[in-house]
Amino acid sequence: MRQLLAFLLKNYFFFLFLMLEIIAFILIANHTFYQGARMFNTANQLTGNVYQTYNNIFDYFYLKDNNRMLAEENARLRNMNELSFVKFTKSEINVNDTFYRQQYTFVEAKIISNSTGKRNNYLMLNKGFNQGVRNNMAVVSSNGIVGIVNGVSSNFSSIMSLLHSETKISAKLKKNNATGSVSWEGGSYKTGLLADIPSHILIKTGDTVITSGFSLDFPEGIVIGTVATTKLNPGDNFYQIKINFSTDFNKLDNVYVVKNLFKEEQLKLKEIQHE
Repeated sequence: MRQLLAFLLKNYFFFLFLMLEIIAFILIANHTFYQGARMFNTANQLTGNVYQTYNNIFDYFYLKDNNRMLAEENARLRNMNELSFVKFTKSEINVNDTFYRQQYTFVEAKIISNSTGKRNNYLMLNKGFNQGVRNNMAVVSSNGIVGIVNGVSSNFSSIMSLLHSETKISAKLKKNNATGSVSWEGGSYKTGLLADIPSHILIKTGDTVITSGFSLDFPEGIVIGTVATTKLNPGDNFYQIKINFSTDFNKLDNVYVVKNLFKEEQLKLKEIQHE
């Protein structure tokens, strides 16, 4: 206490000056409109900057939670998307008597490991059997397809990436429904091959490639990429097409595991077809 009193006595001229300055500012602000407005605006600016800085710091620390909530919301929206439903008719006569049944559901998951530089690349997700993930389920991102589930434990799953020598996805050109298959030849993780498109089909650079819907795992209409280059050798019946993947495999974070609710029913019919 003595030290505090000694400090105040030693610097009382400074504190007196400071107090008089504050009183002067208050008097100016209360009795002069222009100066008062300027001081008020300056104070607002300073306060706003402080709050903005605080919010930026706050948002940074809560970025992980915000991303998780956004991914969960995207999964809910995908579950309500028209591509997740299949149309049925109650009557063969009244074509307007239709309704939709949900065929696909989406489970949000986070990637905890990923590779892009190998010939056979895999991902690992933080969702597994306990969360409804099963082998052979499709995996997609907000930008396009990612791969197929090839291993499941209680709370984790392994994904065979599209960047894998054995991955082949049934695909088609969006503009004319010409069907083929997409695979990865190795090399750049940004490009792949679209095969089995007949030579009489008109193709242009930039054409969109989507999933065909012929697979039991991928819904129809999921973007795969866009046509980069086409080549047709003399005498060939099919194009050699390079595509740019819509998914950036080097920047993946959150993905969605796709469950086909009708898969068992469809598999039984396929078994009958092969008998």
